[in-house]
Amino acid sequence: MRIGMILDKTFPPDPRVQNEAIELIKEGHEVFLFCLTYTNEPSEEFVNEIKVKRYKSNKVEYKLSALAYTVPLYSLLMKKKIAHFLNKYAVETIHVHDMVVAKAVMLANKKMQLPVVLDLHENRPEIMKFYPHLKKFPQSFLISTNKWKQKEEEFIKKASKVIVVTKEAKEELLRRTKIASKNVVIVPNTVRESFFESLNEFKEYTVKNNFNLLYIGDTGERRGLATVIKSLPILKKDIKNIKLIIVGSVNEDLKILTEDLNVEQYVSFEGWQNEITFPNYIKSSDICLSPLHRNIHHDTTHANKLFQYMSLGKPLLVSDATAQKNIIEKVDAGLVHEEKNIEDFTRKVLTLYKEEQLRERLGKNGEAFVRNEFTWDKTSKELINLYNNL
Repeated sequence: MRIGMILDKTFPPDPRVQNEAIELIKEGHEVFLFCLTYTNEPSEEFVNEIKVKRYKSNKVEYKLSALAYTVPLYSLLMKKKIAHFLNKYAVETIHVHDMVVAKAVMLANKKMQLPVVLDLHENRPEIMKFYPHLKKFPQSFLISTNKWKQKEEEFIKKASKVIVVTKEAKEELLRRTKIASKNVVIVPNTVRESFFESLNEFKEYTVKNNFNLLYIGDTGERRGLATVIKSLPILKKDIKNIKLIIVGSVNEDLKILTEDLNVEQYVSFEGWQNEITFPNYIKSSDICLSPLHRNIHHDTTHANKLFQYMSLGKPLLVSDATAQKNIIEKVDAGLVHEEKNIEDFTRKVLTLYKEEQLRERLGKNGEAFVRNEFTWDKTSKELINLYNNL
């Protein structure tokens, strides 16, 4: 089958898009990827056997994407490019990555009536509620998250199949849209074996004698790192050598918080690092964190870092956001704290610090789960089945 994937971003990198495309190619499908470029990249090239076709975009068009469901201009501009792409490569099935570009795809496909697979990487309307820039005027006036939710539901009902990332996401979607369960497929974000097999030249990325808490990922308020930092004035009394390692964009509010609490020496802001360094950071840690605030989005998605942490045998400490709580408790790979609860988080860190055998057992449980059941080659089977039966 000739599959046309639509991504309204640059490529590479996008691990989920690449993983799905590679797996489909292995099954004998041809995958053509529509994406955008803002530089002088080649307009066409092969990336890991994926035929990539880049279309020129610009800052104005990028800003218009935020207004995709307020004014139709962005969708009309993208429709023309997508129609060209579908015809150029004689696409037989359209695979849409996320909903920003979904309206443009539906417009471009109006005459062709090709099957459409809608791949929802996240609950976009819900997560938009937490974007800082959408809380300011005029964005708060121009961009309605309710409108985005209405459009998402409309596209879900129009699509031939819908892909979500967790069981919880599927349950939430079915409650809301009442579509047939058979039309929704779960394809989780998991790691490739190459991630945990890449420690050929292991480097200690942190001070050996420290007790290291590690967080990898975005550092916005909803990620919960303030809870972790606020626990340090208490934790440092019992754990003299404690260190919080944050691998992600440097958040100035968090830096100010460390100064206000006088815990700068216990926090290392590493900045964003290349993914190839992640295994070494993880291997150098004692506890790995995901202290997310609860909301509909976080309750129905798994951060990929959970499986990266587990794949290298580290115990986790995560908030009670539903999806991550469910999987950590099911696997017995870590402890769960109440979101935003500094005292509960502190207690759980101290428990793990004092009980080395507990840390070791939880780490081994997570490692066995990921390596035996939850690598990409195993979890992608639902994607393969979807296309074999489309």
